[in-house]
Amino acid sequence: MNVNPKRFLSDLHALRQIGASGVGKGVVRPAFSEMDVAARDWLCVKFSEIGLTPYIDPVGNTFGLAEGKSILIGSHTDTQPEGGWLDGSLGVICGLELARAAMESGGPAISVVSFQDEEGRFGVTTGSALWAGTLSLDQADGLTDAQGVAFLNARNWMPNRAREFLNPNSFSSFIECHIEQGPWLHEASEKIGIVSDIVGIRDCTITFEGEQNHAGTTPMHRRKDAFQALSKFIKEVNDRFQNVVVPSTVWTTGHVDLHPNAHSIVPGRCSFSMQWRDGDRTRLDRMEEIIRETADEVATEMLMQVTIGPVLGIKPTSMDDNIQAELCYAAEDICPGKWRKMTSGALHDAANVSSLMPTAMLFVPSINGISHDFAEDTDETDLITGLQVLAKTIQQL
Repeated sequence: MNVNPKRFLSDLHALRQIGASGVGKGVVRPAFSEMDVAARDWLCVKFSEIGLTPYIDPVGNTFGLAEGKSILIGSHTDTQPEGGWLDGSLGVICGLELARAAMESGGPAISVVSFQDEEGRFGVTTGSALWAGTLSLDQADGLTDAQGVAFLNARNWMPNRAREFLNPNSFSSFIECHIEQGPWLHEASEKIGIVSDIVGIRDCTITFEGEQNHAGTTPMHRRKDAFQALSKFIKEVNDRFQNVVVPSTVWTTGHVDLHPNAHSIVPGRCSFSMQWRDGDRTRLDRMEEIIRETADEVATEMLMQVTIGPVLGIKPTSMDDNIQAELCYAAEDICPGKWRKMTSGALHDAANVSSLMPTAMLFVPSINGISHDFAEDTDETDLITGLQVLAKTIQQL
């Protein structure tokens, strides 16, 4: 298998142009958007050109299928609202180049996938979760995005969808190549990270219902300010977590919806996201208990109502030992002493697929550890190194 780095980078940059933000190398290609569908159409054309059969499943997961049982390589091509050009796309284009090189050399059968809605417009790694059966289609169709668009309606925007999900038995294993999205490889001047495990994640929306009122005439002691409830909740949760968490545990409120969101009105409703991640399932459970207890106590103390929406997430997941070993061997051969084994603090489709087949991941560095931002980037020589490590691993498998 002789991969072609120039051709690989050309395809990666061509995909970047679909939804290009106009700011650096940034890309705006949210799941099911016009640009997302255009990117998947482009992929299907590329699949056909190299002899793979395009297949779009009922929820938009986009495959390029080789004949017979094959190794599956890929990731996702949807982006965050302000996304980078490599997050997800790198793994898909690695798959495209590896499949093409295998076709040219008579190498192993390689199929390619771009999973849908990995970035969570509607859920948590929605497309791969549906394929893995950890999320039912009925549940997914009831999910809505921040604008109230239903997943059922969004997936109907995808043309040429099949009626059935693919049988995972068509594939022998899955490997996902991704940027690290963190600083460790960059700071150590290392080239490759072999993922040993992926942390678990929980995610939900919490809503405090207070009382909307005039900001100039309502005395402070009479107010039921929903935003103040959020403020108190965050402080209390931070304090209560301290006896439970470890240094690698993280939690985030990244989205707040305040109603009516006006300068001169005491907000009567505040909905916000609560997300927490850790490698230990028991710790995730205890954090959820603290979140629920704290929200109830704050609501009671401030005379409000609180609602906690469905908790979505994925349990902590270990990667396949055998494929890890082959990745380590390949990394030591191609970039000796410049690689490490590591945990992924970010969630990836590999966590879902691991329940279906042997699964592994490798990382390449992110410059300054930046991702989920237009400034996301990786040196092109590091991208090529990741491709070469993958190619050698596949030949060994």
